Parts: sequence; C-alpha cells; structure tokens
Amino acid sequence: MAGNQRGERNERGAERGERGERGESDLVDKLVSINRVAKVVKGGRRFGFAALVVVGDQKGRVGYGSGKAREVPEAIRKATEHAKRNMIRVNLREGRTLHHDIEGRHGAGKVVLRAAPAGTGIIAGGPMRAVFETLGVADVVTKSIGSSNPHNMVKATFVALQGLNAPRHIAAKRGKKVGDILGRRPETEE
Repeated sequence: MAGNQRGERNERGAERGERGERGESDLVDKLVSINRVAKVVKGGRRFGFAALVVVGDQKGRVGYGSGKAREVPEAIRKATEHAKRNMIRVNLREGRTLHHDIEGRHGAGKVVLRAAPAGTGIIAGGPMRAVFETLGVADVVTKSIGSSNPHNMVKATFVALQGLNAPRHIAAKRGKKVGDILGRRPETEE
C-alpha cells in the first residue's frame, strides 16, 4: 500500500477527510437495476454483473453510480462508491417538492418532472422513484417518455434536477426581489 496515490483509505474504502466521517452514515442507497452481462472467451462465456445505484441523504443531496464486477455484491459496492463521489445538491421548495416543472433528456430517454401540492406523494415509475426517495422529495408527479432503460431514465432525471433554479437564484440574477419573481402570495404581511 506504500504507492497509493489517492491517499490512505479506511476499512470502508473511503478516503480520510473526504466529506467527513459523519456524512457517510446518514446516506440512503437504493439498488435501481442489476444486469448480467457475458463476455465470450475461448473457453465459453464469462459472466459479470453491472449494477446501477442511487444514493442520497433525503435532505436535498443525491447521486447515482454504476459498477461492474464478476460478483453482484462487488458490483453494488463499486456503484455505491461511484454514486457517493458524484452527488449533487438540489434546491427543494418547502423541503418537499420541486420549485417548478422541468424536462430532462439523456439519449433516447426523456422525463417530465412536475411540482405537486402537499399530500400528492411520489408519482413516478421505477428508476425515477428511487431518485426522489433518496433525494427527500415527498410530492412530485413525473412522466417518462421514450426509453425505459434505467440508465437513461436516471441520467435524464439528473439532467432535469441540475436544471432546477430556486426563485432566490433567479431574483439575484435579474436584480429583483423574490416577491417580484413569484408574484403575490396569499399570506401577506399585515
């Protein structure tokens, strides 16, 4: 281990000082799909497994990763590590839904994400549901158009989530107040 260029690692494989030890414990991971793949060699076929995992803290941070290995647990472990390294932060309205409707596209997969009123729940299919459960979204309505490939659906969902803008961000960009962007709200300060 003397020539390790990436730094010392602890028993879980995480580098020391990377996102702190406390940040790793509250993450939730969901296995989205597992796929058996074959490599044809001289003696026959060699089977391996490809896993797709979504990881999130249920408070606005989420990431996805894929891993391949000869055994299922190793593929899941690799995918989980990849997902933890590639996490993004998503601004949520009231901590439960999206700020606005948005579309995302990756390859032949297209997804439509819509903000929903309280009590709606997560109306999403398979791979997208895993993303929203680990993200911490409580109310959202989604539709997948085109490819039903789990990889394309998850990546299209992440493209859409990265395109979300909070009203505070838009107001700062335009040099206006948040109230001007959102319009009048029913609860006025009287």
